[in-house]
Amino acid sequence: METQGKVITCRAAVAWGAGEALVMEDVKVDPPQRLEVRLRILFTSICHTDLSAWKGENEAQQAYPRILGHEAAGIVESVGEGVEDMKAGDHVLPIFTGECGDCRVCKRDGANLCERFRVDPMKKVMVGDGKTRFFTSKDNKPIYHFLNTSTFSEYTVVDSACVVKVDPRFPLEKMSLLSCGVSTGVGAAWNVADIQPGSTVAIFGLGAVGLAVAEGARAKGASKIIGIDVNPDKFPLGRKVGISEFINPKESDKTVHERVMEITEGGVEYSFECAGRIEALREAFLSTNSGVGVTVLLGVHASPQLLPIHPMELFQGRSITASVFGGFKPKTQLPLLFTQCLQGQLNLDLFISHQLPFSDINEAMQLLHQGKALRCLLRL
Repeated sequence: METQGKVITCRAAVAWGAGEALVMEDVKVDPPQRLEVRLRILFTSICHTDLSAWKGENEAQQAYPRILGHEAAGIVESVGEGVEDMKAGDHVLPIFTGECGDCRVCKRDGANLCERFRVDPMKKVMVGDGKTRFFTSKDNKPIYHFLNTSTFSEYTVVDSACVVKVDPRFPLEKMSLLSCGVSTGVGAAWNVADIQPGSTVAIFGLGAVGLAVAEGARAKGASKIIGIDVNPDKFPLGRKVGISEFINPKESDKTVHERVMEITEGGVEYSFECAGRIEALREAFLSTNSGVGVTVLLGVHASPQLLPIHPMELFQGRSITASVFGGFKPKTQLPLLFTQCLQGQLNLDLFISHQLPFSDINEAMQLLHQGKALRCLLRL
């Protein structure tokens, strides 16, 4: 209450340019405006979307200085005018894609890209007034936002449509994984592909999202889960989430889809591309059964290359779709996922490979960049 309505000065890891080390700075964080919430971030981690933005892989995303970060958990410090579904002290997750509840997308079942608060990598200011809430402490220059969240800061301001309450019984350090990676993978298996018991699955890319797909497929009773990755160090953890067969593309002259066809005698019902590589997407598509195969795209593709699929190939019974945040409507559907995790249907502990203090954020970036980490949990 002492800080309510006042500017807060806190630490933040600021990106000053593409590929440059993040710099710990004292920044000013303005109070929340109408339909906004100011959060105290307790835990944050890094996913490949943050890594891509940090490296500046897409020039259109570059806006500096900027505070990155979108996978996190924290506590509401204060709320702006008009916010009625949360209050100071509530445990929450900031979510990079929001849910206003009023637009035609939010009112439609099976759709989760809110017309007003959907994920937008180019967004750098708040929706309400088109201004930033971050400023440099020394000279009061603006610092831009990222993905509706900007969680690489001890305090951040988020549109209330992008904040989901968490039951205080749930450990926030684990719940933070559900603000992006694990929800994205599990939801792709449950909501988008709608995996049926006894079906076969192939997953291309065994990072946190790919392993979350496997965990979701296992929970839905898939009979065979095949994991594909060029890094065999990921295979032991893959076994823990139900992957029974592994393919390293470097270990055979045959294509991956040929090997999948041999293992499954005709292809899998579901494939998931989690690597962000065009060639992986092509192989994922060809690995599915020609009569009923479904390919779900989850990888972040920074290059301008088009889909490597001939239109006539879609007449063979295969289909392809993409998934954002696992198809979850954050405010209305995530609370059930929280409960399912608490009940043991999903094991979140497997995804936390490292824990570091916030000051070591650049080390965490490098661990992910080098493929040595799933999720490095940073404690603020």
